[in-house]
Amino acid sequence: MEMEFTAKQVEIPKALRARLRKQAEDGMKRIARILGKTARASVIFSTQKRQQIVEVTVQVRTQTFAATGDSAAWDASLREAIERVESQVVRYRDRRLESKRLPKEEKVPTAPPITPRSKTRTAKAEAAAAVRKPTRAKPRAPIVGASSPLPPQVAEPHVLTSGEAFALDPLTSEEAVVELQFRDRDLLIFHDPDDALFVLHRRRDGQMELVEIP
Repeated sequence: MEMEFTAKQVEIPKALRARLRKQAEDGMKRIARILGKTARASVIFSTQKRQQIVEVTVQVRTQTFAATGDSAAWDASLREAIERVESQVVRYRDRRLESKRLPKEEKVPTAPPITPRSKTRTAKAEAAAAVRKPTRAKPRAPIVGASSPLPPQVAEPHVLTSGEAFALDPLTSEEAVVELQFRDRDLLIFHDPDDALFVLHRRRDGQMELVEIP
């Protein structure tokens, strides 16, 4: 995740700035596991009446999450702002997962209304039809035509880029399931903390398949 640090009319010591950057990177890693690596973050430091204010903004696609933390210390304000943004991201993920679980309305075809047949025949016409002799129809020989079977249609494979199907950071199987549920794709390639390589696939029925690559 790309991060931008800005200090507005305030000077932060070098040692404290490095510690705050490390704290922000650790917090953004948790958020990136939910939103993906394409998200961007902005951290702004400012001060007002002995209060250290930190504004954190995270943007992904068309969605923006923002929160502010203020306290007497920079690290406490940064921690408060990151926790608030992470809470917003978790609620956003849960809403998306809930909307995907809702079943779509089944469309039942309706038959056209049956209109009653109007009685236009008169009694005289019905009597004439009853007296009419049936004509003998000539039998027709069946016509056999040769038809060639249609070739089966083969769907072209969909090519995914490495950024869409591959997780850069090590993940556990539980974390991989959560990230795949949040993504629009049905395939995730990742490695665990022991550098074992796995492929996680979501089937059409929603079941998860985990394949270990030797």
